[in-house]
Order: sequence, then C-alpha cells, then structure tokens
Amino acid sequence: MKTYFECIDCKTEIPASVMVNRCSSCNNPLFVSTKTPDSVDNIINLGQGNTPVIRLKRIGLEFGVSDLWAKLEYLNPTGSFKDRGSATLISALHTMKIKSLAEDSSGNAGASIAAYSAKAGINAHIFVPASAPSVKVLQIAFYNAEVHRIEGGREQAAISCSRFCTNHDIIYASHNLSPFFIEGTKQFAYELIQDMDPIPDHILFPTGNGSLLLGTWRGFSDMGLHCPKLYAVQSELCAPIVSQFSGKELARHSPKTQTIAGGIAVENPPRLNQCIKAIKTTKGQAIAVSENNISTMQSKLARLEGLLIEPTSAAALAGIPKLLDQGYISPSDRILIPLTGSGFKDTLADNTS
Repeated sequence: MKTYFECIDCKTEIPASVMVNRCSSCNNPLFVSTKTPDSVDNIINLGQGNTPVIRLKRIGLEFGVSDLWAKLEYLNPTGSFKDRGSATLISALHTMKIKSLAEDSSGNAGASIAAYSAKAGINAHIFVPASAPSVKVLQIAFYNAEVHRIEGGREQAAISCSRFCTNHDIIYASHNLSPFFIEGTKQFAYELIQDMDPIPDHILFPTGNGSLLLGTWRGFSDMGLHCPKLYAVQSELCAPIVSQFSGKELARHSPKTQTIAGGIAVENPPRLNQCIKAIKTTKGQAIAVSENNISTMQSKLARLEGLLIEPTSAAALAGIPKLLDQGYISPSDRILIPLTGSGFKDTLADNTS
C-alpha cells in the first residue's frame, strides 16, 4: 500500500517523501495518513519500546494521589523515548537508500538519530547547541556521527542544520518535522492500551516539540479509543505552548534564561498548533512549572522511588501538584508520567533539596 502524508489543518494529502516535511498548501507540518497505518516495513531494531509501567506509591502519597504510574521511557536503547521515532524515521530513510542526513537536537534526539543511523550505515551530521550536556554530545560522537556545536539556542541549531542541508544537498532528517518520527511515537499509545487496564485518566508530558504527546493522541485515535486527557508541561523559562494555550505571553527562552530542562527548551516548536489541538481535543491543559520545582522533583523521585531521570522528565512530575491545586486532577484519578530521559545523561539536581 502506498504511503501518504496528510495535513490535519487543511486536509491535503500527498505521497510520502523524505524530501517533504510540510504541507504544500498551508506550510504546516504533516502526519502519516491514517489510511496507510503500516507505513514503514523492516523497522531497524535496537530493542526499542515495550518499556515497563510501574506504580509510584511513595511519591504519590506525598502528592496526595492514590493511583500514580510511570512508564520508563528512559530504558529505551539510547536512554530516551526518542528511539521510538528514530527507529521509524531511519528505517524509512534506509529503505529509500539515503546515505547521509543531518539533524538538529538538544541532545537526546541527536543521540538516537546517530545510533539508528549507525545501525543503518547512514552518515549522520548532528547539530547541537553549544550548551548541550557534554555526556549527550559524547554519546552522539561515539556513534560516529559528526557533531556540529552551534553558538546560541536550540533554534539557531535548527537554522544552521537546515542551511547545511541546503548547501550540501543532503536530507534534513528533522525529528521535529518528519511525519515518520511522529509515526514511531504512536507505539507508546499502543503499549499503554495493551498494558494498562484501565488506561490512565491523565497523561502528563514534558513538552518541547510535543512528539510524544502528538504520537499518543494519534495512536489512541488510530485504535478508535477514547484518549486520556493530555497535558503539556513546560518550564516557566521557556513556555511557548503554554503561552499560546493560555493567551498569556510567557518566556520563550534565551541564552540568558536557560532552563535546566534543556530537552524542552524549544523557542518556536513547529508543531505548536497541533499540540494545542491535541490538548484541547482531549480536554487537557498546558502548564508551566518553576526551575526549583523541576530540580526538587528530580531529587525526590530518586530518593523515594529509586528512579534517576533527567530534569526534563522531572518537569512533568512537577506539574502534578499544580494541576491538583487547580482542580484539573482529582486525588483518586489514574495518572501516568512518561519518564522520557535518563538522569545519567544530563545535569543532576542538587541532592540537598
């Protein structure tokens, strides 16, 4: 069956191509059409997916909630949920005999794309902000990708990467834009449907570009099932989705106000409007949390549950007390947090918090 991309904004459908990431009619990012669910065959496998779901009793008691769960996405092969999308994206490129690509990332996606490119025999150029965690940059280099450190924020890395692709005539394998990447993240939803009964009432995502949030929304839709309420949690220092959702202008990030949650420090997410649609459709919310709360939650999760996650992942956990206070979540509701990235790859919070 031929694969198509679709625009959920203007409903345009076009044949799938690794050269196309945006709608030719309205310039919005695309998704793989639901008419072609098996869009990529022969998925490159490093052991991604099927991550465990565990109950968080001790920290749940501290929050005053009785049914809190975590899906351990940091147990994917390169240490983050990004492997779900990378496996599908790189498999598509490999099938199309692509030999070189470039990608921009704050760290986790770059490492993931580099690893799956290595497995596929594709030469990878990974553009990262100069401020990216050194462990993540070293991980990228170990996969034999060429690392390009770019001064400035996350957006400048994307601009430099896009320009590099144009100048060198190679594929821009953007995890932010590629419909194939989002297609891979839908597996998160399929696993929840299989492994959790009942499914969660609420799922809180640390959100930069929103690929896991969008993949979850699309996955439940594909299965014809009611989707849990989806929540985008961002840092107060970089909250463009919260700004758009609330109608209040919040920080969009600058080198002078760098958040500890670097994985969600995305100033201008290209799928912002699609994230807003997913949140509103599922009756969720978009909220911003403080740097102090992010750091505190990272430490508490390690002390109370024995789970070491990166600050980006802790942002979602920090959203629970705020949502409880505002009445969006009730203490008896079933809540799920995807723990998206390993604490071994990023800055550790002060353990005296």
